[in-house]
Amino acid sequence: MQSQILPSRAALVDRIALQFEYGQNLIVLLGPSGLGKSYLLETFITDKYSDFNKSFVQLSARMTDVQLMSELLEQSFRSPLIDQNLSLSENFYQLAKQQNCGPCLWVLDGGRHLSDEMVQELTTLAKHSPTTLYILLASQSVGQFKSAVEIHLEALSMAESKQLMQCYFPDLPYDEDPVFQAFLQEAHGNPSLLLAWQPTQHTAKVAVTDKVSWRVQLIALLVIIMLLIIGFLYQADMTRWWQDFYQQQPETPVATAIAVDTLKQPATALTTDPSEVEAVDAQLAEQHAQSEHDKLPTENPLQENNIAAILDSLAPAAEPVDVTTSLADDVIEPEVSTIAEAILPVDNSWYLKQGDEQLVIQLLAVTQQTIAEQYVVEQGLQPLAKVYQTRRNGKLWTLVTYGSYDDLKSAREALSNLSATVRKNQPFYKKISKIKQEIALLDQ
Repeated sequence: MQSQILPSRAALVDRIALQFEYGQNLIVLLGPSGLGKSYLLETFITDKYSDFNKSFVQLSARMTDVQLMSELLEQSFRSPLIDQNLSLSENFYQLAKQQNCGPCLWVLDGGRHLSDEMVQELTTLAKHSPTTLYILLASQSVGQFKSAVEIHLEALSMAESKQLMQCYFPDLPYDEDPVFQAFLQEAHGNPSLLLAWQPTQHTAKVAVTDKVSWRVQLIALLVIIMLLIIGFLYQADMTRWWQDFYQQQPETPVATAIAVDTLKQPATALTTDPSEVEAVDAQLAEQHAQSEHDKLPTENPLQENNIAAILDSLAPAAEPVDVTTSLADDVIEPEVSTIAEAILPVDNSWYLKQGDEQLVIQLLAVTQQTIAEQYVVEQGLQPLAKVYQTRRNGKLWTLVTYGSYDDLKSAREALSNLSATVRKNQPFYKKISKIKQEIALLDQ
């Protein structure tokens, strides 16, 4: 429980005592689980009515009526002889006649476990007790006691919630921290939920998507598809060329022989000198006659030889056009835009040199240092941006902070001057002392 009672709870303790002074002997404190009813009962029995005989009983589902009766009477009287066959009220009347116990204060926690018979006995004692008897119960059941005064315990306000947490967590985040604000709102003033705060596991995370990688992958895919199309076109063209080449080849060779010296002469000389043309015709005719004489097989008889056509066919063919080269020249590869990597080294030593009360503005917390560098460069945060690393849940985290300020007012002015894109990620303030604790986790 908290080391000191909160203002609203202290006022409620005084209100309960005032109700007893006005003549109300039976008061029921109502409220759901976790609002601090037990602590309020302990505070009341400790601070109020110091001259009374006090009894405090923590009820449970396993406690019987006989056990409860024994607890109350043994704490109110000195060595009482209890008859278990009698009720609580009957035993109390007999013991009060035997010895004077003085005024009594009974505080019962967990009133919802009371049986109907015990509820009736407590109501009877509160009305007809032979001595002063104040009964205070904490319960979750409304209307359990018909003649009792019911006081509803309300949840803590936002200010008292922060005050309660400061008793257990001396280094709480600032009010502008979005995670801390969300935790306070979801707790709804319940002390048991507020005390479950875990500072090391509540950190704002900002994810920066990579806008370049998908473009590079798309361009690479288009280039691969284009190369495949060029390869198929080249293969189809070469297949057609070889088919045409084989179709143009004759099935049987023609018995035509030309002297090597004649072939070495230029074509223009052969076609323009009539005497040399006649000599070549005579030589070809003689070779043809010799082949007829030897009875060489030939399917197509040799017709009139055209010397110019033969020389043209023997001339070196024009170099084939490289399809892949011509097509590749027409292809204009798209330019891939690249973003230069920013150089933003981790500087844990800079934070260790700062004073513990200095303030910085935390902008980002990610597990990839390249994302943090890209974020700083795109938002133009240099040179006031600094980076440090820590270890959380077995992972290395990179955190980006901005500036260094002596007080909260200066930090707020700097935050208001940042761009709307940066402020959209809801940055918050952090002390250097907290950052030093996080840096120390790297060595653990």
